[in-house]
Amino acid sequence: MDSEVVQVHTGSADAVHDLTRECERFVSSYAGDASGLLHVFVPHATAGIAIIETGAGSDDDLLAALADLLPSDDRWRHQHGSPGHGRSHVMPAVVPPYATVPVIDGRLALGTWQSICLVDLNVDNPDREVRLSFLPA
Repeated sequence: MDSEVVQVHTGSADAVHDLTRECERFVSSYAGDASGLLHVFVPHATAGIAIIETGAGSDDDLLAALADLLPSDDRWRHQHGSPGHGRSHVMPAVVPPYATVPVIDGRLALGTWQSICLVDLNVDNPDREVRLSFLPA
């Protein structure tokens, strides 16, 4: 298995950060023309990985849906950090901290409009690590 860590700066607001190009670069470096699986994992208790369309409003819709589902208010028992920080610790149960994508002949087998994205609601931690791992067939 080949593995690499990508550094991502998500900033001071809720974010959906597209990782697809980093994933394509990683797969082309390690897979060559091989097939297997790309596993994407974020080792943080307050971030997740989603496969969604980006650039046509879906990323903003995801953030709006998460804001509706997990409001940034004082209802959370986990209350250190910014107001509503507890929701960031619940979010990975909704948007898991991992995704696995097939790699066929050295290319990600994503659908036409699919992108691999880091989802981060934790405004207290703007710097993230994402581990990319290629498991050959």
